[in-house]
This record gives sequence, C-alpha cells and structure tokens, in this order.
Amino acid sequence: MKHIFQKGKDTSKPTFLLLHGTGGTELDLVPLAGKIDEDASFLSVRGNVLENGMPRFFRRLAEGIFDEEDLVFRTRELFEFVDEASQKYGFNRKNVIAIGYSNGANIAASLLFHYQDALKGAILHHPMVPLRGIELPDLSAKSIFIGAGTNDPICSPLESGDLEQMLANAGANVHLHWEHNGHQLTFAEVEAAAEWYKKLD
Repeated sequence: MKHIFQKGKDTSKPTFLLLHGTGGTELDLVPLAGKIDEDASFLSVRGNVLENGMPRFFRRLAEGIFDEEDLVFRTRELFEFVDEASQKYGFNRKNVIAIGYSNGANIAASLLFHYQDALKGAILHHPMVPLRGIELPDLSAKSIFIGAGTNDPICSPLESGDLEQMLANAGANVHLHWEHNGHQLTFAEVEAAAEWYKKLD
C-alpha cells in the first residue's frame, strides 16, 4: 500500500496509523499526528480503492451504505500491511494507535471490530458503525476517542452513539466528544483528541 513512515524522536511512544478520508492521500493527516504527539512515529497509508478517482479504504454501494464484503477484505489487507510495516520499519506492533477521519475512521473501527490485536487504541474522527450483527473481540484495555458532530449530515449522532455502545460493550474505554460543526474536522476537535491522548497510560 502507498504510504509514508516517519520515525519519531521517542520510539517508546505509540506509532500512529494515519488513515485519510475519501479523496485524501497519505499526506492529509500528517499535520494531525504532530498536533497529537510530535515525538511519535507515524505510518500514513493511502487507501487502495478509487471512487471516481478519489482514494478510499473500501468500496461503498451508496452514501452511507458500505460494500461489506469489500470492507472485510480491505480490513484484512490493512491489518496484514501494518504487520509487514512493523517488521520493515522496526516499530512496536503492539503499540499502534490509529488516527482516522471519516472513511479512514471507518476502516480503523473495522480493524477493532475484526482483530483483537490490531490496535492499542484509536482516535476516530466522524466514524460510522462499520458492520452490524457481528460479535466483537474482547477490547479490554483499548482506549478509543470518538469525535462526532451533533449535526453531521453523513454520520448521525445516533450512529456515533451506537458505535460508542458497541465498543464499550466489548470492553473498550471510549470517550465520545461532541462538536457542532457537521462532518468537518475542526481545530477544537483535534485539541480535544490531543488532551485525551495526554491522559493515556
């Protein structure tokens, strides 16, 4: 997968897995990583699917309707890619925190839904529930930040609440942060994520 890896100043810190929104690239969330923790390493990945020329991490059938078969396939593809990257670049595979926005947050949530050891934690900006009707792995000791919009036209508050509940029911420690700015990612939301991150063990 097309990607950028940057080794941080402090390799004991988590490695951020950066996952862009629809139409983004592996460069989009690099500034975000610096705002969360400028000393951490990051692996920023470009989605392998194109929708009208715009990179995405998995196909969708329509707005808000995911191609579930492709989602499962692409989730495994990303999981295996992070495994390979950890060996290539020498970062701690057990200390990876995803930072995803929109489509990137959805694939990050899907990693949590499908693989117990995929991530240590996640910062999910405006995610949806990736898949319903499946049993989640034990997510005890996982810390997850969800940034959501009270008037998000793409991801309803109900959807955000459902995702929080599903992750919490699987044992995760979930913090749901609300903004009032629709689907866009605001500076205030990034600041809230940074404050949340500072309190992690």
